[in-house]
Amino acid sequence: QVQLVESGGGLVQAGGSLRLSCVVSGSIFSINPMGWYRQVPGKQRELVARITSGGSTNYIDSVKGRFTISRDNARNTVYLQMNSLKPEDTAVYYCKMFQGAIEYWGQGTQVTVSS
Repeated sequence: QVQLVESGGGLVQAGGSLRLSCVVSGSIFSINPMGWYRQVPGKQRELVARITSGGSTNYIDSVKGRFTISRDNARNTVYLQMNSLKPEDTAVYYCKMFQGAIEYWGQGTQVTVSS
């Protein structure tokens, strides 16, 4: 059974940093692309950052230069380092694993940035 478990969310002041982690079990993690998404109430979930099995990354414009996605295949873990956080980054953050045509999601972790 594939499971994704996120951690690392919390409350931080604007300008601060957080690092989110997502541990994957039950799958061959190293071959699958991974993504971090976020969602605020009343809005669609949006892709924040994505990393391929080879380590190539891409980001939405609003987080470029502030967020960094990375992966540690030995630990079956994908990370999202978030620096210079802004109140508009407040959301529930989810990790997703792309396994062929199948997508797996974590349960989400809340990030709240106070002004």
